[in-house]
Amino acid sequence: MNKQPLVSVIMNCLNCEKYLKEAIDSVYAQTYSNWEIIFWDNASTDRSAEIAQSYDDKLRYFRGNETIPLGAARNKAIQQVQGEFIAFLDCDDLWLPEKLEKQIPLFADTEVGLVYSDMESFNQKGDRKKVSSQKKYYRGYCFEQLLINYFLSMPTVIIRKNAVLKQTYAFYNNFQIGEEAELFTRLAYDWKIDYVDEVLAQWRVHSSSATWVRYDLLASENKVMLDLLNEHIPEFNKQFKNAIRQKKAWIDKVSVIELWMKGAGKEARSLILKSSHKNITLIAIYFLSFFSARFMLPLIFRIKGSAVYTVVLQRLLVELSNHQASCIKNH
Repeated sequence: MNKQPLVSVIMNCLNCEKYLKEAIDSVYAQTYSNWEIIFWDNASTDRSAEIAQSYDDKLRYFRGNETIPLGAARNKAIQQVQGEFIAFLDCDDLWLPEKLEKQIPLFADTEVGLVYSDMESFNQKGDRKKVSSQKKYYRGYCFEQLLINYFLSMPTVIIRKNAVLKQTYAFYNNFQIGEEAELFTRLAYDWKIDYVDEVLAQWRVHSSSATWVRYDLLASENKVMLDLLNEHIPEFNKQFKNAIRQKKAWIDKVSVIELWMKGAGKEARSLILKSSHKNITLIAIYFLSFFSARFMLPLIFRIKGSAVYTVVLQRLLVELSNHQASCIKNH
């Protein structure tokens, strides 16, 4: 009898045929043997269903009748899990073989509700970069640090199912790109999180990634996240006043960069002047916004430690196709 706890691996799919087999194979290659895949097909129209259904019964295939927001689709998948722990793998990302074997033992601490690891990004040219080179990681009770500067990467995260069941809801149904950040931050208020200091997952950088395609939702969804946390946490606005201020400053930054991306430099500057959360980054963007993003981006990427957020610049370069190769190289 297998004494390893069962891990339910959720894979949400919408037209993912290009990279799907690689992603599924990386789960089947795990040195930890007691897992199942909950494959939720969000009404794909490509060959995703055919590829997923070609595997054995360790992959449990489900299909929705219509395409729904990603948060709602993840909730549909959660309803099907049988495991004690839940892991996540998007269909364009990969796991390293020892991921589950190295992360599951950390749940021996019954106060731990979430375990994550380091990750590396990669692209079709073979360029790789550790995420830890861009973020500072924390462990233990670190809700405030996570709220201020979100540092989790979904392909690395495993959560205790019981931690989710104790929440009022799992993923927020209406979110398209920030559903995991809201849930994991909320979990961090109630539970400890722990960390394996190794690269155990790989994030594929490509221009069709939902994070880049729907970057315009990032600021608005984070505003809603603050409202949701306020409903969940007693005296949230009072207890975490400084963290909320820093989060709102980050939201302002994302908003003005999005305007600059759209060529609305004047509107970006107006928002900066109205912002009550001015900092050196916003001031830098204020002056940059007098020039077009198309002109400035190649210059910015030559400046080490630029004040402009790396992920945002990556998105900008994806939008500006003639600079896309530079974006991926410098991620």
